[in-house]
Amino acid sequence: MAAPREWLGTVEAEGIAGRQGSSGVEVVFPSDPATPAPLCPHGPTLLFVKVNQGKEETRRFYACSACRDRKDCNFFQWEDEKLSGARLAAREAHNQKCQPPLSRTQCVERYLKFIELPLSQRKFCQGCQQLLLPDDWEKHQEHRVVGDISITQLKRPSQLLYPLENKKTNAQYLFADRSCQFLVDLLSTLGFTRVLCVGTPRYSQFYVEDSFCHYNMFNHHFFDGKAALEVCRTFLQEDKGEGVIMVTDPPFGGLVEPLAVTFKKLIAMWKEGQSQDSSQKELPIFWIFPYFFEFRIRQFFPSFCMLDYQVDYDNHALYKHGKTGRKQSPVRIFTNIPPNKIILPSEEGYRFCPLCQRYVSLENQHCEHCNSCTSKDGRKWNHCFLCKKCVKPSWIHCSICSHCALPDHSCGGPKDGCFICGELDHKRSTCPKIATSKKVTNTLFFRAVRKQKQRKSNKMKMGATKGQSMNHTSVTRKKSRRERAHQYLCS
Repeated sequence: MAAPREWLGTVEAEGIAGRQGSSGVEVVFPSDPATPAPLCPHGPTLLFVKVNQGKEETRRFYACSACRDRKDCNFFQWEDEKLSGARLAAREAHNQKCQPPLSRTQCVERYLKFIELPLSQRKFCQGCQQLLLPDDWEKHQEHRVVGDISITQLKRPSQLLYPLENKKTNAQYLFADRSCQFLVDLLSTLGFTRVLCVGTPRYSQFYVEDSFCHYNMFNHHFFDGKAALEVCRTFLQEDKGEGVIMVTDPPFGGLVEPLAVTFKKLIAMWKEGQSQDSSQKELPIFWIFPYFFEFRIRQFFPSFCMLDYQVDYDNHALYKHGKTGRKQSPVRIFTNIPPNKIILPSEEGYRFCPLCQRYVSLENQHCEHCNSCTSKDGRKWNHCFLCKKCVKPSWIHCSICSHCALPDHSCGGPKDGCFICGELDHKRSTCPKIATSKKVTNTLFFRAVRKQKQRKSNKMKMGATKGQSMNHTSVTRKKSRRERAHQYLCS
């Protein structure tokens, strides 16, 4: 089955949006959007606020939208902070210095020259991750260079580029061939002819102006200004918006809120080109994200549903099948396309549920009480009549928390009771399992002591070689520390 007519409209995502709600920091969208946010090298910053036990602290601050590690982008400014002209000028100079060495225009010029070269002269430097023109060869003589780069290879940049794997800035994980082929076939089957890919970093040197924009998906920022924005608008509105779908695979560390705000702006851009009598009410979207974000995504997009299809990645330690990955990948496809139109492959373990009118995993059994195939992770879930919903098979109902959770979960009930076994009718000092606990603790303790003694012995041997003598005071101090630690662990 042929691929869509155009696999174009590639939009680059700069890194990872960085402040997780669990860390006590949340993103804030100001009520007055007319007030521009200050700029960092990754475009307009986002406004954040620290939250302590559900309450906002009084002072908000701006920080980078793309990097969650201050080492990668150290921008910080209080919302009410006033900067001098000198500091603003220094910031602007720093932002310009951090931009890519080649502009989009230069990248396009180089690409057009490159494809005109004979096959024997088309070279790519794997160390610098750069297409090379003849004038560049001398500078890369000592580098690992591959030649005979075909047009087919140029159309699949991910096979030339090494994926970046810094989870806090540019985490790039590539779909497994199985998942990639499934998506291509599905898009063709559904009749889409144009695909807006949001989240394909470092592809600038492989595309011309009308098929690529350098873009930050966390703040809807086009790095090449209005011209790039118009390229995106034209692509979305071609043929009155018919035949186009947006496919996005954001970094999993990114906050859902700024992503949703950005995607709604792209949807609004698409709607501008819609005719009044158009039957298509929403821009079709495939948002690829872990299933445990379902609640947050549906808060912003109630029309979305989550498919059972498990998306795998080639270069991710967990999100793939095999010995090093999980038995079930947690990555799913969220879409506003009716699920009964999406056929999942039976050879990969999917079946059609006539009651739900959608394809589900084989082990995802229909629950007559929930009236739905309820599993999210590919396993058979069990119905809890107390919670009035289906839960994971490894969960049990906790009478203290009044909801289902793992047996060894950190209970939100009373803090009284035993810290060893969790029972509420006695304290740690009278626990019947204290002997076993002490035995394990002592074993770990003495194992650590042996390792420490071995390290000390090795150091003494090295010191003796240099004519040094052992210090009796340090031995006494070490013994005293060990005795005190042992008394504490056994108490």
